[in-house]
Amino acid sequence: MKAHNQLNPLKYLKDDIPASIVVFLVAMPLCLGIALASGAPLFSGLISGIIGGIVVGALSGSPLGVSGPAAGLAVIVLNAITDLGAFDIFLVAVIIAGIIQLIMGFAKAGIIAYFFPSSVIHGMLAGIGILIFLKQISHAFGYDEVPEGEWHNIFHELIALVMVNTIHVGVLTITVVSLAILIIWNTKLFQKFKFTKLIQGPLVAVIIGIILVKVFENIPSLTIDKSHLVNVPVPESVSSFFSNFTLPNFSALSNPDVYVTAIVIAVVASLETLLCVEASDKQDTLKRITPTNRELKAQGVGNIIAGFIGGLPVTQVIVRSSANQQSGGKTKTSTIIHGFLLLISIIAIPSVLNMIPLGVLAAILLVVGYKLAKPALFKRMYKEGWGQLIPFIVTIVGIVFTDLLMGIGMGVVVAIFIILRNNFKIPFKLQEESLEGIDTIKIKLSEDVTFLNKASILKTLDQIPNNSTVIIDATDTKFIHFDVIEIIENFEVSATTREINVQVLDLYKDKQKQPVQHFTIENK
Repeated sequence: MKAHNQLNPLKYLKDDIPASIVVFLVAMPLCLGIALASGAPLFSGLISGIIGGIVVGALSGSPLGVSGPAAGLAVIVLNAITDLGAFDIFLVAVIIAGIIQLIMGFAKAGIIAYFFPSSVIHGMLAGIGILIFLKQISHAFGYDEVPEGEWHNIFHELIALVMVNTIHVGVLTITVVSLAILIIWNTKLFQKFKFTKLIQGPLVAVIIGIILVKVFENIPSLTIDKSHLVNVPVPESVSSFFSNFTLPNFSALSNPDVYVTAIVIAVVASLETLLCVEASDKQDTLKRITPTNRELKAQGVGNIIAGFIGGLPVTQVIVRSSANQQSGGKTKTSTIIHGFLLLISIIAIPSVLNMIPLGVLAAILLVVGYKLAKPALFKRMYKEGWGQLIPFIVTIVGIVFTDLLMGIGMGVVVAIFIILRNNFKIPFKLQEESLEGIDTIKIKLSEDVTFLNKASILKTLDQIPNNSTVIIDATDTKFIHFDVIEIIENFEVSATTREINVQVLDLYKDKQKQPVQHFTIENK
């Protein structure tokens, strides 16, 4: 495995350079769109894309993973900026989140994602996707005055959007055209063409959107003013360029809400990164394994730097990572080069970026939101059974109607309840059989029998008819709680008064710790 991770970057430049161009073309509109969805300065999204490519890319051990601003954090960022009152205060939370991630990396917490049920994680991503989708509808119609942060008033906003007749036909036209391009570009028929590997749908949507803005200048009813376009600062000198970076307000260190926000960002960003790492490794044709603890350290350093210079939180992201793999990237050189391409673009062509209509970014985010919560995911969770579907749905509903943390918490609680309920209900198999002509009730205990199973076992033993023959089989049991052993021992004693013949198999085994000492009942 290690040999695969140590591929010579120079040998694969012919693969990594074209892949880096594709990733850059995908990342550029996504960086701007996620910043828009987060209610943050658009420049902050580009800063995070640069840091995710150059800094995290250099420090990470992931051969194909690409980091940058993530749609999964958009809801948290949006609410945090609103709650904390200012973007520079929020940046302090980003720095602290980075420090927490760094500590997690050194503490070898790279397995943290495995402690969350997959149903809850899928629910978290789907819930975020639904919120992103709903939030972009107003921008898609050209109504950009919706108060940021009012996630729970989205439905009222959409009604108001129609009632006050604020739909901008020009913006809506660009959004619809962009959506059509993105949808067509992702069809299997269109993906057969080789040029779709190099030229990605988001780039085509951006180019067509810019052209339509120019065409609409001559049509008064469709003309799009600057309020509906990207607004990235255009530097006139080196000093003016660096003045666009926002510095954190460290006076906020005394604000306890900053630390709460930091913990939320650290946990969610780490989860999203580790899930993406797992997905990226599965896509790798060389089957290389990313060191997860090193990845957490790299993400931590990236977020510390992002907080210091005015960037959004960074995570490894599946859309860009998939684009990297599908475009033939072989080493992390492609990730690093894409970061430099982003840096060059904001220095050399900011005026071109300012020609991009917000309707295009809204279309891109509508597709992102749809992919996070696509119907196929709901169908898959349904097929996996109620034990998976219920925590999934509860997590989504909690996120949409309360907030992210509450939704995740609700999902985890429900998932744990279902596990406990299943464990409570199925501690054994009960069957009736005939042995040597005698009708026998056989109770075969499961692999793990805990104190949660006491009630059901006690009830079952109590309902056994008098004058019966009972076999309690613990042959396959690896763990049995002392309380359950005591119930069985007590039953053996009381069975004599009910003319019940009891046989206990392998209740005490060498691999099972000896139970309480004051009972001594031999296996019959």
